[in-house]
Amino acid sequence: MGHIVNQDREYRLLQQRLDLYAEGAPASPVFMKILKLLFSPEEANFARQIPTRPVPLAQLSRKLGLPEDELNGRVMEMARRGLVFDMEYGGERYVVLAPVVIGFFEFTFMRTRDDLPMAELAKLFEEYMMKDDRFARSVFQGNTQIGRSLVQEEALPQGDYTEVLDWERASHLIQSATAVGVSLCACRHKASHLGKACASPQETCLTLNGGAELLIKNGIARRVTHSEGMRILEECKKAGLAQTGDNVQKNVGYICNCCGCCCGMFQALKTFNIRNAVVTSNWIMKIQESACKGCGACVKACPVGAVHMVEVKEGERIRRKAVCEEKLCLGCGVCYAACRFGSIALQPRPSRVFTPETTFDKIVAMAIERGKLADLIFGDPGRLSYRALGRVASLLENSPPFKALLAIKPVRSVFLNTILSGAKKYTK
Repeated sequence: MGHIVNQDREYRLLQQRLDLYAEGAPASPVFMKILKLLFSPEEANFARQIPTRPVPLAQLSRKLGLPEDELNGRVMEMARRGLVFDMEYGGERYVVLAPVVIGFFEFTFMRTRDDLPMAELAKLFEEYMMKDDRFARSVFQGNTQIGRSLVQEEALPQGDYTEVLDWERASHLIQSATAVGVSLCACRHKASHLGKACASPQETCLTLNGGAELLIKNGIARRVTHSEGMRILEECKKAGLAQTGDNVQKNVGYICNCCGCCCGMFQALKTFNIRNAVVTSNWIMKIQESACKGCGACVKACPVGAVHMVEVKEGERIRRKAVCEEKLCLGCGVCYAACRFGSIALQPRPSRVFTPETTFDKIVAMAIERGKLADLIFGDPGRLSYRALGRVASLLENSPPFKALLAIKPVRSVFLNTILSGAKKYTK
């Protein structure tokens, strides 16, 4: 691809390309160090020219002026390292640049690696993600999030399973998946390189359907049977881990089994007070005060610190009891499993939580909320149409009246449907 005169420029342009994603990738010296460890200068130059939406391999070959065979080799190598997505749809291969999350951060730590300085990368990612709130607020600033809490079905009242839809049940997601893969938990693996991982099991990250096939193909996950996937799920529940899943209804891509000490989403919620970093389930904790013994097991079990103990005076006696902060409660059900006295139940939330139907719907909603709709629809900044139409879309989505309209649910629904049909037309 020719001699690269200014290597720093290539990494800066790559960062800018990654920042077009709804999740973002704020610039910082630390992030530049991460990119330089993961991408060679030539790969940075190549990657920053890949659109942020899937593009056919043949089309990318024409755009870059590279023979398809040569391009195929580069894509396969970078996909093996988790830097790009290499997928097939309708008999045609597509390529897209992997975002930071869910993307090359996870793919770096979802397996052991001897080709990278893992301890150094763990330290850099920790600093980039947790030293201040810039990255966390870039990822979690909207209402539509990457992940959602999955309720532990055992915690639900008997006879109420009809209120739980299939895409809300981890067991159904695993048993109905076309493929199941398992990898190391990226968050706990990163923590282990920092010397602060908890005792929870690490091979717990379940990928499903097409996402599983993609990671299995590139050696990032190992294929497991549905029964083994269910066994892993049950072991994670026994270990007190909370389940979070892909925030979509159809073709769910993953189920994470998360601890409160290592999980990046939970850490963002607790450290930076980003209370909507994880979308809640449609259930919420209910404490039966008369049965509560004040043991504090639920406080220790809650992964996001939504439960605390208070002292109440009953006659001449001071009694401890658990109190749930409902605005923080994920509705995961981990507290139910921890309680030995049957004082905890889950009840339906007053109104159902919005869950996008497909991954595309989720990405569009995230882009609207984060002011990046133009970047999504016109994902190739080199095109004239991006400069012209993208400017119009940016002005529209950033205007206060437009944002106010989106706050009205019926208007938001109509707008989403309109954008979905229009964006699909432009991104074909």
